[in-house]
Amino acid sequence: MIRIISVRFIVAIFVIFLSTEIKFSVLASENKILLKVNNELITSIDILNEINYLKSINKDIDNLENKKIIEIARNSLIKYKIKKITLMPIVKKMEISDDDFKRVLISNYSNIGFTKIDEVYQHLKKYNIKPKLIRNKMTINAIWSQFIYDKYSKNIKIDIDKLKQDIQRNEGQTEYLLSEIIFDLKEKETVNEKFNIIKNAINENGFANTALIYSISETSTSGGNIGWVSENSINKKILKKIMEIDINNFTEPLVVPGGYLILKINEKRITKKNIKLEDELKKIVQIKTNEQLNQFSNIFLNKIKKDIVINEQ
Repeated sequence: MIRIISVRFIVAIFVIFLSTEIKFSVLASENKILLKVNNELITSIDILNEINYLKSINKDIDNLENKKIIEIARNSLIKYKIKKITLMPIVKKMEISDDDFKRVLISNYSNIGFTKIDEVYQHLKKYNIKPKLIRNKMTINAIWSQFIYDKYSKNIKIDIDKLKQDIQRNEGQTEYLLSEIIFDLKEKETVNEKFNIIKNAINENGFANTALIYSISETSTSGGNIGWVSENSINKKILKKIMEIDINNFTEPLVVPGGYLILKINEKRITKKNIKLEDELKKIVQIKTNEQLNQFSNIFLNKIKKDIVINEQ
C-alpha cells in the first residue's frame, strides 16, 4: 500500500516538481495536502523539502527520472511520519540537546565528507533546507534510535570472547567498503521475483539509486552506504558470500531478521594489526550493535505499518 502512487498524486506533485527553481515563498501559495498518514499530513511542500533533503544526502538521485524521485520522497516521508506517530504517545518532549543534534547531523553527512558543523550548514543552504526542518528530522530519527535501543538492547547478541580471539588471530585483516540493500516482500511476491526486479534496477540506475528505491534500511537515503567494515565484524556466513564476489559486484539475497540483504563490495584493503585490542573490539561491537538495532527497527516498523491508515487526498 505504501509504495503504490495514484495517478492524481503524481500529476499534482509533478507540476510542482517542475517548478523547483521558484522560491519556496511562491510555492507555499500552491501548497496542497496530498496524503494523510493517520492524522499526520503530507503536503506538496513537504515532498519538495524531502526531495531537497535526499539530494543533499545523495547526489546520485538526480540521475533518476522525476516520477521515481517523487516516489522515493513520498515513501521516506511516510516512514518518518510513522516513526513520529509511534513516538508521540511515548515521548513527552520531542527534542534533543544542541550537542546531540550537531553530533547526529555530522554523522548523517559524514558519508559525503563533512566533519564540521559549519560545513554541513553551508551544504544545506545550497539545497534550501531550513534549520528547523533538518532539526525536526534529526530529532525524530535520534529519538527513534534511542527508542529502538531501549526496546531491543536486551536482545542484542554479541560473542565478545570470540571477537577477541578473531582479532588476536589475524596479523592483518581485510576490510571491505560495503553498500547494502535490505528488502522485504509483498504478499505473494517471491524472493527471486523481487531480486530480479532489483537486479534490473541496479543495471539501469546503479546500486546507490536502487538502494534509494527499494531498500528499507536506514542507510537507504545515503545510497545504502555502510562504510569500511573489517572482516572480524561481519557474520561468518555473510563473510563467506562476500569473499565469493569481486569488487563492484553484489551478493545474492541473504536472509536476515526483517528481510533480505544484498551487499555490494565497492573497495577492499588489507590493514596491518597496529591497533589496540580494546579499541578494535569497541569498534566492532558498535558495528554489530548498530547492525542488529537496524534489523530490529525494520521488523518493528513492518509490524506497526499494518495499523497505519494512509489516504490519498
